[in-house]
Amino acid sequence: MLETQAQDFAAQRTRMVAEVEAMYAETRAETGVGAMSPAVRNALGKVERHRLVPPEQRAGAYRNHPLPIGSGQTISQPYIVAISADLLQPGPDHVVLDVGTGSGYQAAVLAEVVKHVYSIELIESLGRTAAERLAEMGYRNIEVKIGDGYAGWPEKAPFDGIVVTAAAPSVPPALIAQLKPGGRMVIPLGNGYMQHLKLVIKRADGGYDERSVLPVRFVPLVPQSAPKSGG
Repeated sequence: MLETQAQDFAAQRTRMVAEVEAMYAETRAETGVGAMSPAVRNALGKVERHRLVPPEQRAGAYRNHPLPIGSGQTISQPYIVAISADLLQPGPDHVVLDVGTGSGYQAAVLAEVVKHVYSIELIESLGRTAAERLAEMGYRNIEVKIGDGYAGWPEKAPFDGIVVTAAAPSVPPALIAQLKPGGRMVIPLGNGYMQHLKLVIKRADGGYDERSVLPVRFVPLVPQSAPKSGG
């Protein structure tokens, strides 16, 4: 029975990857990315999303949309997870910061394509659960910290890339400071009704350039004093 279920989940993942690939083609004019990179495609087809969602959500784990994971948070849509990873232009020697661990899904996909992922989650119960599940799945290149996403993880900086999985009103200065020159950050910016996924590229002079990629809806990224996050 377990083998049959595993085969079924594998088939569902294959269909999900095809759906995400189709969305890349549909959104090419906006994103500038016409197809998934081989590395991200392989990661999306490998990561067992059903193991990162609550048991009651497993039946829908491979649908291409967000799912609730508790504490008012969601696991991000697979397409958004994939395009965020591809926009970083990740390399196998890269070290990446994931802000808003949530379920751990974004971290897991990134961990398949980069050397190491540092992930921050404000809500302790979510962060602990994600860390346990990721460890059970065999990820040794993901480190999860309970903390304030706005502050980043200065002890582990600088980062080749940063993915933020909750919406901020503006780019947090600490995250820019922790990004390498030439490094890339993908972050949703805006309020609850008007958000855009942005690609931020740090310049050699310490400043940055940004461009809007897609309209999106994320839970808010809030400071430590008022817990809320997502991923």
